[in-house]
Amino acid sequence: MDSMPVQDLETEARYGETAVAPDARSAVDVTHVGHRYGDRRALGDVSFSVQPGEIFGLLGPNGGGKTTLFRIISTLMLPEKGTVRVFGADVVREPAAARRGMGVVFQAPALDTRLTVIENLRHQGHLYGLHGADLSVRLSDALTRVGLEDRGRDIVGRLSGGLQRRAELAKALLHRPPLLILDEPSTGLDPAARREIWQHLQKLRERDGTTIMLTTHLMDEGARCDRVAILHEGRLVAIGTPDALTRAIGGDVIMIAARDPAALAERIARRFGVHVEMVDQRLRLERERAHEFITDLVETFPGEIDAIAFGKPTLEDVFVHHTGKRLTE
Repeated sequence: MDSMPVQDLETEARYGETAVAPDARSAVDVTHVGHRYGDRRALGDVSFSVQPGEIFGLLGPNGGGKTTLFRIISTLMLPEKGTVRVFGADVVREPAAARRGMGVVFQAPALDTRLTVIENLRHQGHLYGLHGADLSVRLSDALTRVGLEDRGRDIVGRLSGGLQRRAELAKALLHRPPLLILDEPSTGLDPAARREIWQHLQKLRERDGTTIMLTTHLMDEGARCDRVAILHEGRLVAIGTPDALTRAIGGDVIMIAARDPAALAERIARRFGVHVEMVDQRLRLERERAHEFITDLVETFPGEIDAIAFGKPTLEDVFVHHTGKRLTE
C-alpha cells in the first residue's frame, strides 16, 4: 500500500460553532512522523493537522499505528523521525509546554480505585501545581463539566465503568487544557455508557471549544467525528469528513455469497468490466444503481449466487476500498 495516494478530503471538514477559523494555528500538527519497533514499521511518513474546536478521530485496526501515534503526541515516546506540535509546542523539544496544552485519557484506567473521585482529582491537581481555593474551584468545575458533581465523594472502585470513564475525563480536564486526547475511549463500556461519554465529549466541544482527538477501531465512533484519518499498517490512507469519504467511493456496495466465489469474481469482472474484491470469502464490488445491476447479475449467472445484498457505503467500506481488508481483520 506504500504507493497508494492518500485520499485527502480535508477541505470539506466541518467544525463546531465554537471553533476558531481554519487559518488559526493548528491544535495538533503531525509532520512526516515515522517510527519502528525493530524491523516492524509502526508508522511511516504520517502527516496531518487537527484544527482547534474539531473532533478528530484516528480510525484503524489494532496494530495499525494508532496507539504509537497517540503515545508520541502525548509525549510518552519520541518519534524516530518527523515532528509533532501541540498548539505550536514541539513535543520533543518542548514537552512540558505541550503537556500543559493537553489532557490525556489513556485506554487503561489511570485512577486509584481505593480513593474517592475528588481525592484522585486533587492528586492530579498537585501534579500541575494547583492548590487551595484555585484547586477547589477547578475540582468543582471539572466534575460539573462531566456530570459528576454529586459523585465526587464516591469511591472510584464502586462506580460503574461509564462513571469511572467520566471521572477520567474530569481528571484530564482539571488544568483546563484546550486539547483533550483519548485512546479508545469506549473500551470496556456498554452501549449506554458509550453514548453518555460521547454526549459529554460533544458538550465539551460545543460549550467550551475543546479540541478532541481520539483513537478508535469502532465505525460508529469514527462516524461521530468531524474528520477521521484512517491508518493501515502505519500509513495514512485517507482523511476527511465521514460523509466526504463515503461519498468518494461512489454508488452502492454490493456483497455476494457464492459456492465458488473466486471463479464467479473472474467471470463478473470479465462480463461487466467492474473491479471485484474478495472479502471474507464474499465478493465485493461498487456500482451505481445497484438495485438494477443486481437483476443483471442474477440473470447472467443463474444458480451461481447464493445470496446478494447492497447498501450505501460506510466507513468500513472506505477502509476496504483503500486496503482490500476489513477493519476487523
